[in-house]
Amino acid sequence: MSELEGIYVLKHSSIKIIKNITIYIDPFQINIPEHDADLILCTHPHYDHFSPEDIKKVANESTVIITPEDCKEEVNKIGFIEDNIYFCKPYDNLEYEGVKISTIPAYNKHKEFHPKNKNWVGYLLEIKGTKYYIAGDTDATKEASKVECDVAFLPVGGTYTMDYIEAADLARKISPEYVIPIHYGTIVGEPEDGEQFKSLIDGKDIKCEIYI
Repeated sequence: MSELEGIYVLKHSSIKIIKNITIYIDPFQINIPEHDADLILCTHPHYDHFSPEDIKKVANESTVIITPEDCKEEVNKIGFIEDNIYFCKPYDNLEYEGVKISTIPAYNKHKEFHPKNKNWVGYLLEIKGTKYYIAGDTDATKEASKVECDVAFLPVGGTYTMDYIEAADLARKISPEYVIPIHYGTIVGEPEDGEQFKSLIDGKDIKCEIYI
């Protein structure tokens, strides 16, 4: 379980990882402003993934932010130091404080909400030899099915992303040691979607942990 130490799903798709540094992915509805982020990663500009109000609650004067290009105007309004901003696109490879970061395309295959040409992303983080895949708002794409990781955070709520049945199929394809369902039970999806997802894959060589 050491791979899951310091892992928190705060709400919806908002994830906090505390390892050698503190990382937030898509901070959203942050209750207590802690200003403790070393690194913030945003997957795309929708309000529940790029929330200036919540980014300000976790950022401090030295925080680095990585986000797609079409978040540029809003990022510049927040007040980050220019050297601490990186605008990414799919297939970028970066490194920050020993954390290796790769960007994976995140998009809908047959829906209009997350077009592939927007160049929105998920993130693959390698931290001390463990690989964490945060899929972002995506369907079960060919790019996602090629990801190799130890821990996968997959959206399961349907409508804007894959549903829990499609997510379970993707989990079986990439076969992480642990999978954590996200993006359900509040804005979209039913509260029981996580348990439904777990029932489809848990115990089949993949361990499912419910954090929401």
